[in-house]
Amino acid sequence: MSKRKTKRPIVLTAVILAMFMAAVEATIVATAMPQIVADLGGFSLFSWVFSSYLLMQVVTIPVYGKLSDMYGRKMIFAIGISIFLIGSILCGFSATMEMLIISRFIQGLGAGAVQPIATTIVGDMYTKEERANIQGYLASVWGISAIMGPVLGAVFIEYLHWSWIFWVNIPFGIIALIGVTLFLHEDIKSAESMKKNRQSIDYKGAILLLLAITPFMLVLIQGNVWGFTSPLVMSLLACSFICLVLFIKVERKEANPMMTLSLWENQHIRNANIASFTAGAILLAVSTFLPTYVQGVMNQPPIIAGLALTAISIGWPISSTIAGKMMLKRGFRTTALIGGCALVTGGLFYMLLPVINHPLWAGAGSFVIGVGMGFSTTTFIVSIQSSVDWNVRGEATSMNMFMRLLGGAVGVAFLGGLLNRRLENELKNSQEYLSFEPTIDAVNHLLEAGQREKLRSVELEALQLGLTNSLGIVFTTIFILAVTSFFFILRLPKDS
Repeated sequence: MSKRKTKRPIVLTAVILAMFMAAVEATIVATAMPQIVADLGGFSLFSWVFSSYLLMQVVTIPVYGKLSDMYGRKMIFAIGISIFLIGSILCGFSATMEMLIISRFIQGLGAGAVQPIATTIVGDMYTKEERANIQGYLASVWGISAIMGPVLGAVFIEYLHWSWIFWVNIPFGIIALIGVTLFLHEDIKSAESMKKNRQSIDYKGAILLLLAITPFMLVLIQGNVWGFTSPLVMSLLACSFICLVLFIKVERKEANPMMTLSLWENQHIRNANIASFTAGAILLAVSTFLPTYVQGVMNQPPIIAGLALTAISIGWPISSTIAGKMMLKRGFRTTALIGGCALVTGGLFYMLLPVINHPLWAGAGSFVIGVGMGFSTTTFIVSIQSSVDWNVRGEATSMNMFMRLLGGAVGVAFLGGLLNRRLENELKNSQEYLSFEPTIDAVNHLLEAGQREKLRSVELEALQLGLTNSLGIVFTTIFILAVTSFFFILRLPKDS
């Protein structure tokens, strides 16, 4: 093994570029979707452009984490970026919506390696004290990408072509690939750990994990379309449950398991992962439902809705930077508790939003939620990495990010179903005031300025009241999730 030293500034720059590449993809695609649909058609498949990417990312994160402990960060990181770039190229050349969705599957397959292994590389390169500060910089990537994504998307649509939202990844990916490949050197201790981990590869566990997660994710994504009580959904859930039971059984007997279940016995990791799950649900729920409320109920234009949501991206990097310094002086638990308090406060802002009903209040709630995410998630990552050995650090880091993404997927699916059911009942009760069919799609009249102007005052009031009451349930649930996050943060062990 080479004794050459890792050039940390170059590798850190490469890691940040790779994370930016993966992070910006979520927001930049959302901006371009109307133009993509206009060119390719297939509006009925609209949601799959996002869901396919999320599905593969969630499914592969824990697998990549384990593989990085077996074969090293450099190799798996390089493979992930390469797959992501291949998917990006194919997305840009897509001539049909079906081809775009398949390409997004490939892109998501690579994206599953980028964020967790990038964070793990930082955990390997820096000491506990240095790592706390660096994690603040990494968190800032997500804030910057949330702001730049819509701007870049709008520029490409206006002056170039929507395909450039995918091709812009190529230079970032190539630079990140070169930086990590040439300047990251894993030491002798790491090589010995990799050699030990490779003594037996748990292929059976990896396959069972994929088979357990994939059907469950499909139900979350398509359950409302197929019907949650349909034979297909019941079959998928049964398949998922059976594979999960078999996975746990195999992992307990396997000498070198794909997922080290004993990590869950660590009180710190267990509580941090559960808190990450509920925090992930909060984050994605706010991102999904707040713009609809600001536009549909408050009659504000999309730019105001975007600004109200972007406040999360302001609070997150600021608090992450502060958390990095604070956790060294005050400890992990105290720093995470500040994040938990902020999440509860932000959840209270949202629960009161139907009463206050002002975009500044919505933006303030987003900012506080961002502060909570920065203090809590940054602390979770650093504390978990500090509590495990090198040979499971990649897996432990990936597991925490996996739980946050899974929480987002589960939360949005659950809250989306809750919203739809409540909204359907609200509109049926207001049927006498409407001149059109009282279906969920009637809300489109509120979200499109041209259609909203054609509504009679009584119709506008009925639709807005229905949406307010329905989203009120969602905002109350966000508050409950925030309280749950605080509870599990409170259960974190005190710093030794």
